[in-house]
Amino acid sequence: MKLYEQFSTEIKDSIEHGYYQPGQKLPSMRDMSAIRGVSISTVQEAYRLLEDTGIVMSKPKSGYYVQQIQNINLLPDISRPEQQPVEVVYWDEVLKLTTTDNTSNFIALGSGAPNTSFKTLKSFHRIYADIARNQPQRVYENSKGKGLKQLREQIVRLMQTSGCYSHPDDIVITSGCQEALSLSLKAVTKPGDIVAIDSPSFYGSMQAIQSNNLKVIEIPTHPETGISLSALEMALDQWPIKAIQLVPNANNPLGYLMPEDKKKKLLEMASRYNFVVIEDDIWADLAFQKPRPSTIKSFDTEGRVLMCSSFSKTVAPGLRVGWVAAGGYVKLLTHLKFITTLGSATLPQMAIAEFLEQGLYEKHTRHAKQHYQRGRDIMINWVHRYFPEGTKISYPQGGLCLWVEMPEAIDSFELNKNLQAYKIGIAPGALFSANGKYKNCLRLNYSDVPNEKIEAAVKIVGDQAKKLLKII
Repeated sequence: MKLYEQFSTEIKDSIEHGYYQPGQKLPSMRDMSAIRGVSISTVQEAYRLLEDTGIVMSKPKSGYYVQQIQNINLLPDISRPEQQPVEVVYWDEVLKLTTTDNTSNFIALGSGAPNTSFKTLKSFHRIYADIARNQPQRVYENSKGKGLKQLREQIVRLMQTSGCYSHPDDIVITSGCQEALSLSLKAVTKPGDIVAIDSPSFYGSMQAIQSNNLKVIEIPTHPETGISLSALEMALDQWPIKAIQLVPNANNPLGYLMPEDKKKKLLEMASRYNFVVIEDDIWADLAFQKPRPSTIKSFDTEGRVLMCSSFSKTVAPGLRVGWVAAGGYVKLLTHLKFITTLGSATLPQMAIAEFLEQGLYEKHTRHAKQHYQRGRDIMINWVHRYFPEGTKISYPQGGLCLWVEMPEAIDSFELNKNLQAYKIGIAPGALFSANGKYKNCLRLNYSDVPNEKIEAAVKIVGDQAKKLLKII
């Protein structure tokens, strides 16, 4: 991290802890330089960065003033989905989103993809190329069974950062987190069973539910703390729910971190009502807090939590390397993996294992989190600036996606259609519901380096939303 970036973080922390109040003028650049013992140019760059993220504002010939960083009244409302099992819809729309134009002049604001241009990935590229060049015969071998042992050993080591202690033999390597979720559902349910999910919820996990011929019940979810356990208990009293599938850490699309006490209470409920927890942990290594948040799996003593993850969001989606910490279902998961795809590609497994073993993965994720946190703040500032009045915005605690709730009269499917002329795409909110709720919502990606082109695209989205309200 550069000195001015570190200094801007220190000032932001001072603002968040109340040392500087909203509306208060910050010390002049000369005074701040003397107070903190840094150069005037460092202060200037730090103030500029804080202005970009909407934390401070500059007034000509006056100086820099603190803005309100986050207004709780602007958070999205707690979700109110229908409390009955339904079938998942909107596959055609999901297909369009996931196969959208990816040419260089198309701005995919609705994407869930990470930034793969970070300098910290150069070492991974080198490792990948060296293995392909020096070990061709091993690369061409099929990695059967649970997957490459070297990688499973490194995953177990990585899991310890979340307080989760497992054994390499409990890990099953999959082709990405999507296969991990699908196989986990297949292992613990049969067609016609009911699965509970947080709401809004990732459309890919819902399609995994649909492909296994299951029904889904959406549980009301708070944008800061996650699912309502009281609402879940009411659903459990009424319906024979076999599993719950959720993203408790750096949730997609809301970005919340479920508090540790709620994770424990959820697991207690799972034991009491005898259901399985399928924990999607794919985003947790990109959580902004330190230390890394705990997993539900870390509190599991009965083997009823299947924790799924991958390196698709932290390294690159095209690697297709995921895994399941399978608990008491490891033998069944291994069999399901065998009959589904036999095994996963060997070269990506070898490269990631080496990337982890050399300690380069932690270095990379530290860099990525710094970048994404800044991107979040800038994107929030742009949405505040350009979207219709009354728009509400999530405040993600990790990951690279923002949830935006616009006035109810706006249909984000119609909005996305209008944006095609500008070669801009968003992720309509209805895709994140089993039966099409959240039509006035959308998901935005802030993984790219903030620049004028992206800001212009966000402004166009806001302008088009205002046109749908007929207020331009």
